[in-house]
Amino acid sequence: MRLGVLDIGSNTGHLLVVDAHGGAAPLPASSHKQPLRLAEHLDADGAVTAKGIDALTEFCASATAIAEDKGCEEMLGFATSAVRDAVNSDEVLAHVEDRTGVRLEVLSGEDEARLTFLAVRRWFGWSAGRLAVFDIGGGSLEIAGGTDEAPDVAWSLPLGAARVARSWFQGGPPSEAEFRDLRRQIRADIARDAGHLLRPGVPDRAAATSKTFRSLARICGAAPSADGPLVPRVLELATLSGWIPKLMELAPDELAALPGVSPSRTHQIVPGALVAEACMDIFDLPELEICPWALREGVILQRLDQISVVARHH
Repeated sequence: MRLGVLDIGSNTGHLLVVDAHGGAAPLPASSHKQPLRLAEHLDADGAVTAKGIDALTEFCASATAIAEDKGCEEMLGFATSAVRDAVNSDEVLAHVEDRTGVRLEVLSGEDEARLTFLAVRRWFGWSAGRLAVFDIGGGSLEIAGGTDEAPDVAWSLPLGAARVARSWFQGGPPSEAEFRDLRRQIRADIARDAGHLLRPGVPDRAAATSKTFRSLARICGAAPSADGPLVPRVLELATLSGWIPKLMELAPDELAALPGVSPSRTHQIVPGALVAEACMDIFDLPELEICPWALREGVILQRLDQISVVARHH
């Protein structure tokens, strides 16, 4: 069947059209994305602004038209931390549904971590053993770990790259003292619940997903996306730690010139790098493998599993 997956993230709206059936890898047929920057369209009270709501509504309308043109039988729409945390999230969702007919499901942080874990588990398979998964989004950081398809532990922290950028880098680069404070705070937040993942022992395999980790891996020497999803890519802690001071010295246009960095995300590179480095340090991981599948694929795989269960019962 042909499915449309509408992913409303804190940075980007993304429609992925896939050909999917049980027992096979979802095959991307078409992709349409737009920077929405919802995490930055928040007012002082934490509500999505009228401008943000309009951008989201317009994107959902255009995505619906594209999904219909591409022959999608079903559209799975979901939103993550920017909408989840907005004080007017119900109003935003109602406005979108009223204007476009698109019903967005708001995923909890734990669901986000769980579905991303499912995608990474299916990508690497059972040979990965005990698996740890990290995902830095625009609004939140998801961490999950376990030996099965559903993780034993899954949680979410408000440490997304756009959120950290908005809180700490709004008036330009932080001073040395502010930078030290930020680094300390990120690490304390991650370490608070680190025992959930560490208690059962060191993971056999540790993986990272999504744009921030992919960009950092590319900066640190991983293969470009043009080489395809099957090329192994890793992010090494030592290389990343060496890059962070250099990244902090670069102007936005110099950051945008780095491989794997999109101009709309230059302000998120240093915050994302600090969160990535903290994860690797705290969980004692010298490297993370980059997984091309993430939350969108997890949503698709869960839906296929549901369809196959229903089919079996008929």
